[in-house]
Amino acid sequence: MKPLNLNFSALTFLYRIYQLFIAAPIILVATVVTAIVVVIGCTLGNGHFWGYWPGKIWSRVIVYTLLLPVRVEGREKLSKQQSYVFVANHQGAFDIFLVYGFLGRNFKWMMKHELRSLPLVGLACKAAHHIFVDKRSPSRLRATYEQARKTLRDGMSLVVFPEGSRTMDGRMTAFQRGAFLLADEMQLPVVPLTINGSFNVKPRTKDIYWVFWHPMTLTIHDPIAPTGQGDENVRLTMQRSKKQIESTLCDEYRTNRQ
Repeated sequence: MKPLNLNFSALTFLYRIYQLFIAAPIILVATVVTAIVVVIGCTLGNGHFWGYWPGKIWSRVIVYTLLLPVRVEGREKLSKQQSYVFVANHQGAFDIFLVYGFLGRNFKWMMKHELRSLPLVGLACKAAHHIFVDKRSPSRLRATYEQARKTLRDGMSLVVFPEGSRTMDGRMTAFQRGAFLLADEMQLPVVPLTINGSFNVKPRTKDIYWVFWHPMTLTIHDPIAPTGQGDENVRLTMQRSKKQIESTLCDEYRTNRQ
């Protein structure tokens, strides 16, 4: 009897059947339960706890249910007593689950205002006091950054995707200054994060209803301490952050390949 030959197409088909009939129901239930727990917990109890831990567990449930391997490097570089501004490349939707589930630090997201309208998830994010970047008017944008300042003054860390949106091809695009201006103003260290594999798991432009199996890696780089204050410090921190992030990107997604 010949051994069963499972080619890539057959494995993909089986993985999609698994997603449809096993993973999707689990993820749906986990999402609903997490959103309810976050809203109730943050309303009645300790928002510092309920705004982080349920989301962390939810993210891990999603990653593990989809059988996605994860590796994290560099957690030992972070101090428990220090607030940080984390900046990461934005490969895809699964960046959220990778960072939330595996960074190992309590933090608040700075996210697009449009995400507020997501059913249940948007409500939970609002209850947890994550920060929606509202660019619809200058006054709303100022209010966004004032909320971010308050978050940092209260000793919390922030996670920002300075590209502003997901990549179309896996490579990084230009960074926006907002996160670096905040770090400069508050004189906080910036920690670059490199995300690998998320683009392969769920590319922005391919089969939006399915997840592709692929390992993901989160690399935590050395914190970049402020060396001054003002435009030059912002420029240098942006430059160093982007260089560090790109240094551990997979070769195929580096802008400047060796």
